Amino acid sequence: MTRRPTTTPAPVPPDDRTRLLAATHHTPHGVLGAHPTHGGVAFRAWRPYAQHVAVTTPEGLHAELHDDGDGFFTALLQLREVPPAYELEVTYADTTQRIADAYALLPSLGDLDLHLIAEGRHEQLWKALGAHPMEHQGIRGTRFTVWAPNAQGVRVVGTFNYWDGAAHSMRSLGSSGIWELFVPDIGEGELYKFEITRPDGSKTMRADPLATRTEEPPANSSVVHASHYTWDDDSWLERRAARPVHESPFSVYEVHLPSWRPGLTYRQLADQLPAYITDLGFTHVELLPVAEHPFGGSWGYQVTGFYAPTARLGSPDDFKYLIDKLHQAGIGVLMDWVPAHFPRDDWALAEFDGRPLYEHEDPLRAAHPDWGTLEFDYGRKEVRNFLVANALYWCQEFHIDGLRVDAVASMLYLDYSREDGEWTPNQFGGRENLDAVAFLQEMNATLYREVPGVVTIAEESTAWDGVTRATHHIGPGGFGGLGFGLKWNMGWMHDSLDYMSHEPVHRKFHHNEMTFSMVYAYSENYVLPISHDEVVHGKRSLVSKMPGDWWQQRANHRAYLGFMWAHPGKQLLFMGQEFAQGAEWSEAHGPDWWLLDPAYGAEPDHRGVRELVRELNTRYRAAPALWERDTDPAGFSWVTGDAAEDNVFAFLRHAADGAPLLSVSNFSPVVRHAYRLGVPDDIPAWHEILNTDAARYGGGDITNRDPIKPEADPTHGHPTTITLTLPPLATVWLRP
Repeated sequence: MTRRPTTTPAPVPPDDRTRLLAATHHTPHGVLGAHPTHGGVAFRAWRPYAQHVAVTTPEGLHAELHDDGDGFFTALLQLREVPPAYELEVTYADTTQRIADAYALLPSLGDLDLHLIAEGRHEQLWKALGAHPMEHQGIRGTRFTVWAPNAQGVRVVGTFNYWDGAAHSMRSLGSSGIWELFVPDIGEGELYKFEITRPDGSKTMRADPLATRTEEPPANSSVVHASHYTWDDDSWLERRAARPVHESPFSVYEVHLPSWRPGLTYRQLADQLPAYITDLGFTHVELLPVAEHPFGGSWGYQVTGFYAPTARLGSPDDFKYLIDKLHQAGIGVLMDWVPAHFPRDDWALAEFDGRPLYEHEDPLRAAHPDWGTLEFDYGRKEVRNFLVANALYWCQEFHIDGLRVDAVASMLYLDYSREDGEWTPNQFGGRENLDAVAFLQEMNATLYREVPGVVTIAEESTAWDGVTRATHHIGPGGFGGLGFGLKWNMGWMHDSLDYMSHEPVHRKFHHNEMTFSMVYAYSENYVLPISHDEVVHGKRSLVSKMPGDWWQQRANHRAYLGFMWAHPGKQLLFMGQEFAQGAEWSEAHGPDWWLLDPAYGAEPDHRGVRELVRELNTRYRAAPALWERDTDPAGFSWVTGDAAEDNVFAFLRHAADGAPLLSVSNFSPVVRHAYRLGVPDDIPAWHEILNTDAARYGGGDITNRDPIKPEADPTHGHPTTITLTLPPLATVWLRP
């Protein structure tokens, strides 16, 4: 039998009412909900647009609340205690809902989480902040939490409340700056944002910084999400930690996922990309930034959703499926990560709660001078925690094998792209950004501690000392190492591309540009990158940088790749360059795949270059001399590095225990007959295992017949000599 007790109003106190209406209340749970008071239990609900609100219990209680105006409904019931389980029956013009009262619930975020957040040490921050479908006090719903320490008030708005947050004011959890609300009866798929009341009283609608899923741009709402993916890559994860990366084969195919095959989803890419990379023999794929970004033309380098893979290609679980398929094919997955800056979109991180929060409060430190973006405040522990946890998030939740960290130089220097008067020295009077140094060290140390087999790679374009040195090893400059595993060798890239751009007749004047890299080759653990940055913005594709007619351009291209794969360091090649695409890359249409299709009149030359890349990777992986001692000076020796008049470079790569490899490059357009090179005397014969001039690659097929036997004639500091025919614009590899 339903009990309908006599009720009297229990009005919301005027000050609380004013603050709730203005969205500036820090403790709505202290006013709304059910509270013991003199004479019984006071029930208060705020349900704008409702016609009636009643309290009901499983025991049969049904009590109408009084309409106090402005959407407030209250009643004082003559009860001894708050019912352990009650619901609100809310009647609108066209529907009646029975829902648990969000304001009857305790905080859904634990004290340990709050302590770790306050310390800036919550390594799984994404499990504490954001939106999480869960069960709380026996009720299914979603917990919303957000860091907004400067806010006067925060509400959660979304499709579940018609984007009106009046019924869902959040509570402040003390001095942590965290706001929390558990909303019963909503779950996955709901769109939401946070409505923040700034210190000046104005309001702003913000996407969730910790959202793990977003709407597809240009829409920018966050999406309540829970992963249901089951991984099948255990054997891969066990294998990847077996050997250090710098002592392993590491050949990287760089990909912009939205344009590799335009129009494909993550799952459709999973049907094609692993097979293509496997066929070409690359050990890893590197993805341009996948985190959500509003402007596709930024290629992902202006991130707004640091915890959400872009919705352009599918769901987060779809992205996990792609990574899983790559792992099952034996391919490591690297991802570009962008902790250097973020865009100024007024729905994202910029002045998130009305004041500088994620960005530095000093305008000179906040504004990035080159990209119109904002730089993170690495000195703020919560911001550092946001970024360190983000690095862990991608590696732990998505099984990413490594992060290539973008624009490290812009983080390390206070005067980066700034003139005198536009920057302030650090506390010691220097130009180093000490906060950024500490952040990078913490990020690397944490990632290597928590994720076995992971690798971090720095895109760092200066001579900063110790980028790949351990964080606890102090260098000459007084800094510990930054702790990266590898570093992009931008110097080698610029020097070698400059050399190759010259007509062969002038190359002798630039010979040192191809040999200088060996002066510093062991100062860091290097990757040799021919990346997306080198084939856009008027820089032309790799083959188009080469001089001469079309045949010579392709020959130069092939010879350069042969030289690159043999040079100490790991390799990275951007998509399209593996088949000598002539046009610059455009994210609008991606690689010119038609160049490989005979049905479209494609020349076999492009297929020949791709065949060479396949062969380079095959030979590379089979020859420990080319990767085992990349960071050891004993793994390399010049045969001749001073043959400038000939445009010839010859060097040996040595394995720790095995056969050496001899690489000889002739960057002149003439055949060099009977070319003499000194070699070790303990090898009875040499065999040509790769020749970039071979006919199947599109070359002239000038090769050396086996066996090539040494003669007892000292040359180049070696006791014996071999005599070779060097094809024009070609690289030759030989092994015992």
